[in-house]
Amino acid sequence: MLNYRHLHYFWVVTKEGGFARAAERLDMAVQTISAQVRELEKALGHQLLKPSGRGVALTEAGQAAFARAEEIFQLGQGIPDEVREAANGKVARLAVGLSDGISKLAAHALLEPILNTPNLRLLCHEGEFEQLLGELALHHLDLVLAGQAAPRNPNLRLTSVRLVDSPIDWYGPARLVGKAERHRFPNNLADLPVLLPTGHSALRPILDHWFETHGVRPRIVGEFEDSALMAVFAARGLGVFPVSRLGADDVGLMRGLRLLGTSDAVKEEIHAIRSRRGQHHPLVMQLVAAA
Repeated sequence: MLNYRHLHYFWVVTKEGGFARAAERLDMAVQTISAQVRELEKALGHQLLKPSGRGVALTEAGQAAFARAEEIFQLGQGIPDEVREAANGKVARLAVGLSDGISKLAAHALLEPILNTPNLRLLCHEGEFEQLLGELALHHLDLVLAGQAAPRNPNLRLTSVRLVDSPIDWYGPARLVGKAERHRFPNNLADLPVLLPTGHSALRPILDHWFETHGVRPRIVGEFEDSALMAVFAARGLGVFPVSRLGADDVGLMRGLRLLGTSDAVKEEIHAIRSRRGQHHPLVMQLVAAA
């Protein structure tokens, strides 16, 4: 069997950039750590580290070993918290990555079926799509909600399923949305102040194409990465904005917003991306089934 103590020394040496700094961190002799790492290299049959200036660098074999060691010891760091939670009572933990391009109002609607789970501990982390996939592959996340499917990459071992394909509705403050304006939709988007998602969103190019198809040049007064923040600014009178129908219930809770019109031809997709381990998470399975 692999000696995990040797693997840990190798991991610390790599993280610290050299044997001397690793020895200081571990409060051990440099010679002891060096000998343990050589034992690991001997067991694996390949050199993992090579001299680089005053420190060390990874060989190609070392890069592969370090990637797996990083995964192992990152997981290990979470064991004390998980044991403590288990001892104090069952905790239903779910870590979700939210791609910064999707509607957060729609994401809330998708997560709603599990929000009443007893002893739920929900962690929502927003980030770039590629960054979230890396976190998912390292099992730091149980699920990623994104506006696109997982790329074909056998090394990541990820699967995805499209949860929703939701039409887009337009809302705005009462002073901008009257009966006459609803009849003029969507041509009045050239005159009304318009709020839109930024280019990060997979929805933005679809909306831009829809504008072009209808011959409308929208009067854009604001662009937002977060749909919930966009709704707040709209409710304060800044302009009209598009939102996934899936998240429209949350919009309805905001005072003074009214429905302006519907873009049935424009749809927002949200995909659930899971690792192989995440496929069997009971809360992830419940979310996918509910969607």
